[in-house]
Parts: sequence; structure tokens; C-alpha cells
Amino acid sequence: MSSGTPVDAETGPGEPEEAAPLSAEDAEWVAELGRSWVEVYKKSATTLVLLRIVRDHGPVAAGEAAERFTEASGWSISERGLYRTLRRLAQSGLLTTAQVEVPRTGAKRQDFRLTPAGRIYLRRIEAELIT
Repeated sequence: MSSGTPVDAETGPGEPEEAAPLSAEDAEWVAELGRSWVEVYKKSATTLVLLRIVRDHGPVAAGEAAERFTEASGWSISERGLYRTLRRLAQSGLLTTAQVEVPRTGAKRQDFRLTPAGRIYLRRIEAELIT
């Protein structure tokens, strides 16, 4: 740790209230570590969040999944990123798709549902990562 102007460290569960203050440089370094962690793991986290949404609310249309994704994660997702991830999960056999007629308009939309393999995969991820 470097020295400099101290910045109060945030304490988390199980951490003592008297956590040592961070220098401004160290606080900046910790903030950058957090940002880089999010970028590295966001794809995996996106998969987990989307699978949970489809499990809990399925069958679900992509538009509804996007709204629920932002609510659940606090992140925004581009339409392209959403469809790319849903397509990858479907091609992997974790989701099925169905063309559904939209009431009143007659237009078609794609709804996503977990496959049995998708349910098992999600349960295993949750068992390993979430205690």
C-alpha cells in the first residue's frame, strides 16, 4: 500500500468497522480492480442472470428478458448482446425457442424457455457459486 491522503475504506459483512483507511492512490487502484473484474466476468454473470430470468419467468420474450436483466443486475445490455447471448445459450442446448404470435398485432416473436439440460446447468452453477 502506498501512502497519501487517506480515504475511508468501505466495510463489508464480517469486516471490522475500524478498517484501515486507504490512500487516494490505493482507493483508485481498488476501484480499477472492481471495474476490471466486472468487465472480465460480466459475460459469465450475464449468462447466469439470463438463465435465472428464463427459469423464473419463462417462457420469456427477449424484450422482457432485457428489462428484467437490468432490474436484476443493474447493468444495461445492448439488443445485440442480448440476442447474441440468448442465441449462444439456445445453440448450446440450454434454451429452446418458440415462435409466438403477439396478441392484437399478429406479429411473431421468439420466446425462450429452459431445457432440462439448462435447468441442471443452472442448478450446478448456483450450487458452486452461490452458498
